[in-house]
Amino acid sequence: MTARPGRLRKLKIAAGALTVSAIAAGAALTLYARSLPPLDLAAAADRSTVVLDREGRLLRPFLTADGRWKLPVTSEDVDPRYLAMLKAFEDKRFDAHHGIDPLGMLRAAGQMLRNGRIVSGGSTLTMQVARLLEPREERTLSAKLRQAVRAVELERRFDKARILDLYLTLAPFGGNLEGVRAASFAYFGKEPKRLSTAEAALLVALPQSPETRRPDRFGEAARKARERVLERVEQAGLATRDEVAAARNEPIPTARRPFPNLSPHIAEQAVAEAPAERIQKLSLDARLQTALEGLARERSLGLAPQVSIAILAVDNETGEIRASVGGVDYFAAERAGALDLTRALRSPGSALKPFIYALAFDNGIAHPETMLEDRPARYGIYIPENFDMTFQGMVSARKALQLSLNVPAVELLSALGPQRFLSRLRDAGIAIAMPKDSGAPGLAVGLGGLGITLQDLTRAYVGLARGGEMLPLHFRQQAAVTGSAPRLVDPVAAWYVADTLLGAPPPLNAVPGRIAYKTGTSYGYRDAWAVGFDRKHTIGVWVGRADNGAVPGLVGRTVAAPILFDAFARLGIDPRPFPQPTDAIVASTSHLPPPLRHLRQDVPKSVTAMTTPTLKLAFPPDGARIDLSAAALDGNGRLNLKVAGGSPPYTWMVDGTPVTEPQRRRETQWQPPGKGFMRISVIDATGASESVSVRLQ
Repeated sequence: MTARPGRLRKLKIAAGALTVSAIAAGAALTLYARSLPPLDLAAAADRSTVVLDREGRLLRPFLTADGRWKLPVTSEDVDPRYLAMLKAFEDKRFDAHHGIDPLGMLRAAGQMLRNGRIVSGGSTLTMQVARLLEPREERTLSAKLRQAVRAVELERRFDKARILDLYLTLAPFGGNLEGVRAASFAYFGKEPKRLSTAEAALLVALPQSPETRRPDRFGEAARKARERVLERVEQAGLATRDEVAAARNEPIPTARRPFPNLSPHIAEQAVAEAPAERIQKLSLDARLQTALEGLARERSLGLAPQVSIAILAVDNETGEIRASVGGVDYFAAERAGALDLTRALRSPGSALKPFIYALAFDNGIAHPETMLEDRPARYGIYIPENFDMTFQGMVSARKALQLSLNVPAVELLSALGPQRFLSRLRDAGIAIAMPKDSGAPGLAVGLGGLGITLQDLTRAYVGLARGGEMLPLHFRQQAAVTGSAPRLVDPVAAWYVADTLLGAPPPLNAVPGRIAYKTGTSYGYRDAWAVGFDRKHTIGVWVGRADNGAVPGLVGRTVAAPILFDAFARLGIDPRPFPQPTDAIVASTSHLPPPLRHLRQDVPKSVTAMTTPTLKLAFPPDGARIDLSAAALDGNGRLNLKVAGGSPPYTWMVDGTPVTEPQRRRETQWQPPGKGFMRISVIDATGASESVSVRLQ
């Protein structure tokens, strides 16, 4: 009985000692934690820049500044079963502990006492994150203590999801691979969202010893490590016995795969424009980009090794680029693959003809059923010829454009004026480059005597698809364009051209009437073009050499057009028709108004006539108030009318009605019918016009 109080005193003393020891240990840990510098999260912030498509799919990643692949990733980007396997193998109490797992630490301590060395560190995933944030080579108790303190700090600062994201981003996988997303692409060629059981098990195993288990160098070690994970997976009930057996039979990857490199030229441009943005989301569609890059590679097999192909696909509604193939092979030196050939200046050949017709329709010079002459003609020293060196005689404007006849196109351009033609294109935002020291533009500009890029040419066709309204092309997703957009032609003229090109004969084995399209072949067989559109999309194709060398047999219709039709097929969308404007004139030649049945034959076919000064109505001035008794009238009460510039003969009109016959003199008189507001117009031989509004009082 007397011994019992003694034992109680000893127990109390022991308990007190333990309490004091615990308090002292806690105080020591607190002091130690306070002595540590602030936790540096820079390692987690340093990530690869990635370029994504409109749906978030990876187009191209870039190395970090120190040469690592470190793609941004969160647990939402990873297969949930991989996460379950990771926790089961590395830290099964991850969701419950506060950074340190006491049971795991006791297990590790017991293994060390039994074996005389560290067998397992008892590290939690949080402790591993701490080690990855502050890497140290030594595996000592002091290093473990530091990791434990940092783990508690991490758990206080972040929730479990954020800590798991840090692990997924920082975990090493061999070589210059960091993070599970980079490893998944490098070893399996896919996002970690779609891992098989065997793939997930291998990615769980690698971070424990990433250099000695690299599957591309040490395949057997990688297989054994994967086997240990699969055993744990089966024990934890995360996969059935049959699933594990099948996973064991999957081969270990023996080499690293290349990272995605879709639309490398656009990706590089995007990063150059915004180098600080680590995640760049573009308007491109990765699936369409992949399909069109594959199409370019397939078609290049039948071409010379130096010949490349560029393709551009655009959404007509927004002007967003959906796919951009700058060349066949980015790494091919013989094709100058690093150059973005969608931005290279080239001669368009006949690809600009539709815009001659569009402007002629827009200016009332012609209609699709207007009859044109396809016969030998001379314009000063310029003698245009058709591609096949033959002539069709009298043809409609529709047929002339569908057959891409040169002589009728030059005849229309002569009536329109080459300077006016180029000015309208430039005013609409289309960049045109003229040869140096070329002087005033001549009629040859209509057949390719200028420079334009595939991007600008495609943009011009987008304008036709939009009823003449122009939009800038862009590869970044952005808000809808508001305000007025520049207009190339009115909707009726644009529809005339679209309806005409819809009937152009397609290449062999292609279905007619699906897309409106036009081809072009530059002088000397250096460039082959094909641009087509429906209501929703426009696609432009260019084929040629990056060094602008000649390629015998390089013709737009036989080389570029088949690629264009295949590109539209790979959109996977049925072409949409063009709605007919209500004020379009649909009639045969004989039922057109007389001035539109034939192109006026009194237009002088000379280069000099094409370079005359701009037409200007000299008198009366716009907005003038004219007293019918003033000196502006001659002695017979007629009003003097004067014109400057332009090409004679001139036709005068009042309120849309001709009041004079065509005459070469720059002055004439007109008898006003009385007082009131009137619109006076003059039209010259090229079809150019000028109008003013006046008030007679």
